[in-house]
Amino acid sequence: MAANEFSETHRVVYYEVDDTAHLTLAMLINLFVLVSEDQNTALNLTTDFIKSQGVGWVVTQYHIQIERLPRTGDVVTVKTRATSYNRYFAYREYWLFDAAGHQLAYGEGIWVTMSYETRKIATIPDAIMAPYASEQQTRLPRLPRPDRADAALTGVFKPYTVRYFDIDNNGHVNNAHYFEWMLDALPADFLRQQQPTDVKIRFENEVQYGHQVISEVRRSTATTTQHTVKLGTTTAVEATVTWEKA
Repeated sequence: MAANEFSETHRVVYYEVDDTAHLTLAMLINLFVLVSEDQNTALNLTTDFIKSQGVGWVVTQYHIQIERLPRTGDVVTVKTRATSYNRYFAYREYWLFDAAGHQLAYGEGIWVTMSYETRKIATIPDAIMAPYASEQQTRLPRLPRPDRADAALTGVFKPYTVRYFDIDNNGHVNNAHYFEWMLDALPADFLRQQQPTDVKIRFENEVQYGHQVISEVRRSTATTTQHTVKLGTTTAVEATVTWEKA
């Protein structure tokens, strides 16, 4: 049986775009998470129910491919499917379409359940997977990993303090903020003239309220940037972004 799919329309509004009027990468991630949350609600998988199982969902990796980012006022369709899972990992897909049905972006994510008691990965409870009609598999698709940052390359370093409003209901930084920190380390002129086309990101360690982090970026090629967000000497996030002229 095919896994349940869920889709909804969305109008891109002014606070979701940058100064070129295009949807930001952080807001694209928010739309992907929103459509999955709305699917959960439609399947009666409420936040309270999932918490009652002693766990919360945490993403460990994304791979996102972008053809074009929509602009302010565009009406888009966001679709998701919890495609497959095994004992510890769940594979979810995402799509973004324009009003004519043309695919603008495609995303893949690997998710785990984290125990609230131990703050470690836990076995995914059957009760929170059954409604998706996902396929249980021994091996899930392997997402491409980001490149390791090359310390020999010149880097730009920007510090950030984790604010109360950066935290989600799992008690750690909302994923979208990592994208803001990473891209904010790039020059404004670069961001205005380039569009991300491929994003590989891996979440390694939790960042919580009050932590001090450093966003590092290095240009490995004219069209590729390597990103690391560190908590002291500990890597929280690694990412590789490929760009093209906007």
